[in-house]
Amino acid sequence: MRVRVTKGIAVTATGLLTGAFGYGAVNLAPTFWKVPLETRLSFHAELMKMNSPVMLTAMGAAAASSLALTLQTRGRERWFASGATLLTGASFLITRFGNVPINAQIKVWAATSAPADAVEILHHWDLFNRLRTGTALAAFVLLVVTAVAPLDGGPQPVRAPSEPDGARHEEAEA
Repeated sequence: MRVRVTKGIAVTATGLLTGAFGYGAVNLAPTFWKVPLETRLSFHAELMKMNSPVMLTAMGAAAASSLALTLQTRGRERWFASGATLLTGASFLITRFGNVPINAQIKVWAATSAPADAVEILHHWDLFNRLRTGTALAAFVLLVVTAVAPLDGGPQPVRAPSEPDGARHEEAEA
């Protein structure tokens, strides 16, 4: 029962993380390129004020629940949960060392002016965003597979102790 609850929490947390990153990658990031740079910078800086604590919490919950599932399972389920843990950790590291430093620059640019190489730097931000979205999505897929697929052969049929091995088979043929 505890493993089922942990699976549910891990799938939910990782799904929310993936959804949030996916929304940003599919809707926000392309839109940023369609508006004037000043609009993008000011909106981006304001968005990060709320986005930072929310996404940090989502990444932490996804990683912690995936790790808990890793510790509670065996066999292929453990391998899949371990992979999900590593992938959510990768999302965090990409965010922390890729997106966050650029976010800090964007905050300064929004208050002053963007440097000549701002577009190149923003392309790097987009690359990091796509990478972290991809790692979160891969983690989510691994956890969904552990939740719905019998990775270790699944449950075995239950037989009464006095029932011979072939008894059910013979009844089915009759």
